[in-house]
Amino acid sequence: MSYLEHSIKAIPTGPRKILYLNWPLALLLAAVSSVGFLMLISVSGGSLRPWAEPQIKRFVVGFALMIGLAMVPIWFWRSVSGLAYLGTLLLLVTVELFGEVGKGAQRWIDLGPLRLQPSELMKITLVMFLAAYYDWLPAPRTSRPLWVLLPVGIIMLPVALVLRQPDLGTSLLLVAAGGGIMFLAGVHWAYFASVLTAGIGLVSAVFQSRGTAWQLLKDYQYRRIDTFLDPGSDPLGAGYHITQSKIALGSGGWTGRGFMQGTQSRLNFLPEKHTDFIFTTLAEEFGFIGGISLLGLYLLIILFCVWSALLNKDRFAALLTLGISLNFFLFFSVNMSMVMGMAPVVGVPLPLVSYGGSAMLVLMVAFGLLQSAHVHRPR
Repeated sequence: MSYLEHSIKAIPTGPRKILYLNWPLALLLAAVSSVGFLMLISVSGGSLRPWAEPQIKRFVVGFALMIGLAMVPIWFWRSVSGLAYLGTLLLLVTVELFGEVGKGAQRWIDLGPLRLQPSELMKITLVMFLAAYYDWLPAPRTSRPLWVLLPVGIIMLPVALVLRQPDLGTSLLLVAAGGGIMFLAGVHWAYFASVLTAGIGLVSAVFQSRGTAWQLLKDYQYRRIDTFLDPGSDPLGAGYHITQSKIALGSGGWTGRGFMQGTQSRLNFLPEKHTDFIFTTLAEEFGFIGGISLLGLYLLIILFCVWSALLNKDRFAALLTLGISLNFFLFFSVNMSMVMGMAPVVGVPLPLVSYGGSAMLVLMVAFGLLQSAHVHRPR
């Protein structure tokens, strides 16, 4: 029997698949989500409503969905990756035409009990499609100009639609995730050096265009940059969020003030305390030890994902796993950097901890795909 035949026969079938799940990863996801439930109870004054109870229900549904997706063979996800990408692209167009507006942005489709944010779904389907593309493309063609331009177009098309919502943070995450897949697939480093040089030029153009007829960013986006560079310039206006966030982070000290004892969140000084700035509530109540413990859980999730990818001999599955891992890393690193004043405020939630239906369910779908790759890898 050949090695390939032996590997295919070693792939589990039927109910046995449940035993081959990456259970340490699943337990880590449950642990991080439990931290989120605890913090949502805290910011609501000790009650499961209005945030913790719906979030728990979403996680239970998402966890079941993750296991269900894991049972589907990985070759199926490879075959539908193009349709998934095109479908999500169509949803982004639907948002552009009929989307629901909230806080000055048009990002959601109202589905009754759930407001779907297609840009969240695009973070996953883009990774799927690019992984399938590089699985199909012969390795010698990976760095040829034509075959580099095609994935660039695949990335920039949804980025352009997301920018129109406007959602600069998600657009940058899509570019970073797409570029990461291209790098992992073996695209030559010279292309990335060229993009970096062009990026420096673009940043210069962004600043020079301010106040002109060809201004490249919205006024509120420039205010976010100003706030990032000097939060104290407008402490009661544009700099209010980050100023209060830093106060909460600093007041937590090493061990924190205690559960439900954070003054910044309890007295409502901290805006968006249940979504984008929930990490500051954690740091105020449980201090440096609580913050570094959550970061440790996140890093363990990344390590188990990378370990799974390294064990996988299927190119699509390995790229998909690494792409989802990269997306997850970008989520929590950008959010933590943002609330600590190390990056501009861009509205990226803390994964599995911040309140939000679309973000939670889409993330669990992503880990379901990752588990499918793990379960069905050749052994």
